[in-house]
Amino acid sequence: MSSAFAQVPDPEPAPSGNGPAVSREQFDALFEAVRTWGRWVPADRGAWNRVTSEHVRRATALVRSGTVVPMALPWNTRPGPDNRRPALHHMTDLGEVEAPEPSTHKDFIAADYHGKGVTHLDALSHIAYQGRLYDGRTASEVVDAAGARFGAVSMLGPLVTKGVLLDLPAVQQVRWLEPGLAVHAKDIIAAEQALDVTIGEGDALLLRSGQVRRRRELGAWDPDTASAGLHVDAVPLLAERGVAMLGGDGDSDVRPSPVDGVHSPVHALAVAAMGVPLLDNLDLEALSAATAEAGRHEFMLVVAPLNVPGGTGSPVTPVAVL
Repeated sequence: MSSAFAQVPDPEPAPSGNGPAVSREQFDALFEAVRTWGRWVPADRGAWNRVTSEHVRRATALVRSGTVVPMALPWNTRPGPDNRRPALHHMTDLGEVEAPEPSTHKDFIAADYHGKGVTHLDALSHIAYQGRLYDGRTASEVVDAAGARFGAVSMLGPLVTKGVLLDLPAVQQVRWLEPGLAVHAKDIIAAEQALDVTIGEGDALLLRSGQVRRRRELGAWDPDTASAGLHVDAVPLLAERGVAMLGGDGDSDVRPSPVDGVHSPVHALAVAAMGVPLLDNLDLEALSAATAEAGRHEFMLVVAPLNVPGGTGSPVTPVAVL
């Protein structure tokens, strides 16, 4: 792992942007260095196989105050630069026109959720690199119009483990990280030290960039073209630590991508190489305040995706319990 990591250029020359640039050859070497194909059974649970009943027990032991913090964005039905495919919500029955008693109100919701507007979980069937899903499965053979026969979200089920919040704006004493700023391995280590927390095997790592706060104060922008997130040089550190899940208030990738020809390189490394499911588009503002008040940045994390056979992910409302 270290030899491939050494091929990624030193991040020091571009601390304020999305660089350094990474060639396709360097990226492919990094992919090979961190991939865990053939390691686990069942393979379509990927890195979540790291989480044992003992991990869950230790996560429950982190609950002290009983504070419950949801981390989902509101169901977003309004189009915008960060919501190109708005979710749907409309009433299907109104109580005053329905008999007999009791009256009921019914509604319909739907979402093309793999985007920027809905908080969701990416299952292992969501991302392929060079035509292959996690564990080397050929995407064209196991994913079709009926859904995924490998790596479906229904294989993950309810997910409970220790969550770790790396609150980067708090550490760097800024309101938010500007869109386009890359987070490097050294930034993760510095945040661990500042927050007195350590990422361990089976943990879910949540990275706060402050994107939600920036949007509330300055308005929406297109995060597909500019967003703070991880540079690929941070991924070997996460692989060495054995994370089971990765998430953030963006979609984990810095944009523009520093990798030539790869739009979402952290997605490719995490999901397709390492088998790590992703949580995208979290609202981490309340959790930032709660962890600051508690003086600790680890908690029990609960994620319960919809049980969709063949689904490539699911809208979710992750919950932190402190």
